[in-house]
Amino acid sequence: MKSDICNAPLSLKSAAALSQWNDMVRAFLAHTPATPTHLGAVLEAEPEFAMGHAARGLFSLMMGRAELWDVAEAARTAAHKAREAGPITPREELWITALDRWLADSPTGAVAAMETVLAEHPQDSLSAKVSHAIRFILGDGVGMRQSIERILPAHGPDHPLRGYMMGCHAFTLEETGDYAAAERTGRTGLIHAPDDAWGLHAVAHVHDMRAEPDAGIRLIEEHKSAWDGSNNFRYHVWWHKALLHLDRGEHETALALYDSQIRADKTDDYRDIANATSLLMRLELDGWDVGSRWAELGALAANRIDDGCVVFADLHYQLALAGAENRAALSAMTARFARDARQTGDMAERVINPGVTALAGLNAFAEGRYRDAFLKLAAARPRMQCIGGSHAQRDVFERITIDAGLRAGHFDETETILLERLALRGGHEDQFAASRFARLAEVRRIPAQ
Repeated sequence: MKSDICNAPLSLKSAAALSQWNDMVRAFLAHTPATPTHLGAVLEAEPEFAMGHAARGLFSLMMGRAELWDVAEAARTAAHKAREAGPITPREELWITALDRWLADSPTGAVAAMETVLAEHPQDSLSAKVSHAIRFILGDGVGMRQSIERILPAHGPDHPLRGYMMGCHAFTLEETGDYAAAERTGRTGLIHAPDDAWGLHAVAHVHDMRAEPDAGIRLIEEHKSAWDGSNNFRYHVWWHKALLHLDRGEHETALALYDSQIRADKTDDYRDIANATSLLMRLELDGWDVGSRWAELGALAANRIDDGCVVFADLHYQLALAGAENRAALSAMTARFARDARQTGDMAERVINPGVTALAGLNAFAEGRYRDAFLKLAAARPRMQCIGGSHAQRDVFERITIDAGLRAGHFDETETILLERLALRGGHEDQFAASRFARLAEVRRIPAQ
């Protein structure tokens, strides 16, 4: 029985296949485009490697695209067939279980399977990253932190993947509000893994939350090697840079980054759509004309109405459809949410609450019905974290809620949300908060504090 770079057992037979597998693990942790290439080479060399098929299925589901569920189903069939050819390790059995559970609409069940692996193999960085990634989709920041902190002691200085796990830890520290520790851990992790785009971006999150745009921009520019070679995740890092420029009031620079980097490739990956739609929305809320840029995003989003894989993705698609003024598609998405709310499973729960209410709020905002928008979005707020993503990503919905409240005249309630948003950021006031507090002061006819 062989062990991989994570010091965890697997049933690969040849040294060449094991080498490709280890390269795949590193590529996956570093968010590089080589991940599917290495995994394909492993399965070509050893087509009866059950864990490789399970990995293909799980990685496909992480993409949040309806057509990739068919790929994941085929991978599950191949994994079960390979298991029958056996023998396989308990670790590999649990990876198949994780795939089975996610395909049964229980990504939480998939997480539980990964955590069972980690209880036996705490050095298994790959399973830790998969658990981390699925929890991220589920918006489970606390669970992400607990998971990574359980296995960190097993990733000592001699572990070859220590830096990537520190990057994961940094992100969970940031998402749970420990900003100083997050920055310290993230920067140390980059020493161990200079190509860790996730860890670099965790520190960028810290600077966003602490309203430190100069430091955040400098971080990204000085560590380009950490993210420039990554897959489409690099567009997300560019997005972070654009947000930091927005916080400096440099809207033209942010819009230029949108054209030259963030939408340089017109992909329909939901994460890329989320980057684009949320940036355009932030610009429009600040009074900037984004021209015809919504049209491209709206056309792509119209093809994703029936996906229903991730509520976070759907709400961003709805922003794109609203920006493109595609009323028929907006109605179709609303109808699909109503259908999904009658289903069961982890994602159906998120459609029921907060998805349906949040979607109604976004629709009302697009139609200029600001009182309805505010009431709906404010009602959805307590559960918005469970749609997935990060605080920085979900902040676009917070901003829309705040501006709806200001436009509808719900000043006291809006001030409460602004203060809660400020507290989440450790009391650090960014440009958005400052401008909205000033607007509140103006409408109340009192001097701005």
